[in-house]
Amino acid sequence: LRRARDFLERDVDALHAHLDGYTGALKLQIAGPWTLAATLELPSGHKVASDPGAVRDLAESLAEGLRLHVADLARRAPAARLVVQVDEPSLPAVLAGHIATPSGYGTVRTVEPEPAERVLRSVLSAAPEGGRVVHCCAADVPVGLLRTAGADAISLDASRLDVKGYDALGEAVEAGTSLWLGVLPSIDERISLDRAREPIRRLWSNLGLPATELAAAVVATPTCGLAGASPPYVRRVLGLLRDVGLWIMQVDSEGELR
Repeated sequence: LRRARDFLERDVDALHAHLDGYTGALKLQIAGPWTLAATLELPSGHKVASDPGAVRDLAESLAEGLRLHVADLARRAPAARLVVQVDEPSLPAVLAGHIATPSGYGTVRTVEPEPAERVLRSVLSAAPEGGRVVHCCAADVPVGLLRTAGADAISLDASRLDVKGYDALGEAVEAGTSLWLGVLPSIDERISLDRAREPIRRLWSNLGLPATELAAAVVATPTCGLAGASPPYVRRVLGLLRDVGLWIMQVDSEGELR
C-alpha cells in the first residue's frame, strides 16, 4: 500500500508540473466496483462478487479513495474540469452469472440489476457531477443500468454494438447522456479518417437522430486504452480523433451527415 501511494504521488506530482493555468477537461480513470469484485479474491479463494457484504465494503472503500483523489487533483488544478471514468468491462459477466468459482466447475450466482446499480451508483457519487463516465467494452453493455446509476456519459466499443441495443442507445442520447464511441483500435493497425468516421455515421443513421445533435452527444475515442500501442501509433490515433472531432462540429454546423 505504501508503494502504491508513493507511485501515485509521483505521477500526480509529474502531472501537477504541467497543469499550471490549465482550464480544460482532466480525466481520471479507475477500475469499477464490479470489475474489481469479479477479479479480486477473498481469503477463501472465492471472488469478492460472491459475497454481497464484501462487495459493499469494496465499493465504499473505492468511493472514499476516489473522493480523496478527486479532492487532491482539484486542489492542484483548480481551474480544470475533472472527469472520472469508471471502467466496468466485467459488469455484463457479473449480471449474466459468468464469473467462475475457484474450482472452475461452477459460476458465481447472478447479480440482479438493482443491487448492481446501487453499488455502481455509490462509487459514481464520489465523482464530480456532470463528469461521470462509465466505460464498458463488452458486446452487451447494460446502457439502461449505467444511466440510472448516474453516468453522464457511456464509453463503449463502436465495433461491438448490436442492433438489439440501438433502442437503449437512442433513449440514452435523448435523455442527455453522452456516448463516447471507440472508433479506432487500441493496438497498432492501419487506420484512417474514413475508418474512424464510418461507425459514427452508421450508428447515427440507424438511430435516426438529427445530425445537429451529433456534436452534443458523441465523443470519438479509441476502443480501449492505448497502453499497449507504440508511440507513433498513439500520435496517429490522437491526430485522427482530433480530425473526427472537427468533422463532427462541421456536421453540426451544416446539419447534414456526410
